[in-house]
Amino acid sequence: MSNEIEIGRGKRGRRAFSFDDVAVVPSRRTRDPEEVSVGWQIDAYHFELPVLAAPMDSVMSPATAVALGRAGGLGVLDLEGLWTRYEDPEPLLAQIAELPEAEATARMQEIYSAPIQPELIRRRVGEVRDAGVTVAGALSPQRTQEFWKDVVDAGVDLFVIRGTTVSAEHVSGRAEPLNLKRFIYELDVPVIVGGASTYTAALHLMRTGAAGVLVGFGGGAAHTTRVSLGIHAPMATAVADVAAARRDYLDESGGRYVHVIADGGVGRSGDLVKAIACGADAVMLGAALARATDAPGGGWHWGPEAHHPHLPRGERVQVGQAGTLDQVLFGPGHTADGSLNLIGALRRAMATTGYSDLKEFQRVEIVVSPYQPR
Repeated sequence: MSNEIEIGRGKRGRRAFSFDDVAVVPSRRTRDPEEVSVGWQIDAYHFELPVLAAPMDSVMSPATAVALGRAGGLGVLDLEGLWTRYEDPEPLLAQIAELPEAEATARMQEIYSAPIQPELIRRRVGEVRDAGVTVAGALSPQRTQEFWKDVVDAGVDLFVIRGTTVSAEHVSGRAEPLNLKRFIYELDVPVIVGGASTYTAALHLMRTGAAGVLVGFGGGAAHTTRVSLGIHAPMATAVADVAAARRDYLDESGGRYVHVIADGGVGRSGDLVKAIACGADAVMLGAALARATDAPGGGWHWGPEAHHPHLPRGERVQVGQAGTLDQVLFGPGHTADGSLNLIGALRRAMATTGYSDLKEFQRVEIVVSPYQPR
């Protein structure tokens, strides 16, 4: 049964769904929330929470990466951000938070034009490693060739290659593109790569040897790719498509499991629940963690697309401050908007539908139920 819709006589399009368009359905069984496990493992690394922090300056500093690691999640440092360009970026973070809207993009382009310093990459990674938590750092595909050795030598446990979209087959007549398959094969640490938003793109990334695939295409709160590039990947469909690629690659490879990580559109606790239900093993959170009072953005949120020197595809957005990082993750909540106690909500949803762990919860029934807020 096809779900294609005729757009016009010369074009048809497949119907796709965002997290707002779907809902989880209760089953015949319920459980005690305290008996639900939300832990997961990628390669040799086990985490108590299925949460990775997005590598954005408004979300992660070395200190918040350590705090998230101690809470049971994984903080991913942006190794192209302010912390690797400046000895002390905190005055600049405060300045970005105070910029008038009309001046924000231009000033951020100036601030981020400072060169990345390999010594600061090593130092920031070392700060997290010295705290005794799992260390992850992210580079864009364009910067990976230049700085990967500094990152690995600094002692990361997990290497993240993250871009708006990352393909296993980048074509360029100007420079030799990153050969992902060879790069991952020669690297001594597990690699998480993305974003990808289609079955085919994800399957090709899995074949490179990646340990995990990030699912999404500029769909976060601070992105404007839909209006600037005309590209959008509704996340419920994207996660389900990539989960199907994981299943088929598991058969193709004779049992190699690649983890699917939803990256984008997971701004509230209900989105986290539906991402796992659609097939994700974990989620990468940006705006949800930027709302923490101890996040570096001070109530503001932005990603690398917001200060692109030639074509900004994001913006600095005000997300406010909901509570401490601990409250965002574990509560107690004092609002009913899904911004606090994300993990408690996930446990409650799994318990309400009768599932005991994340892999089981991926089998929960989902219905199409477009959300119509009043």
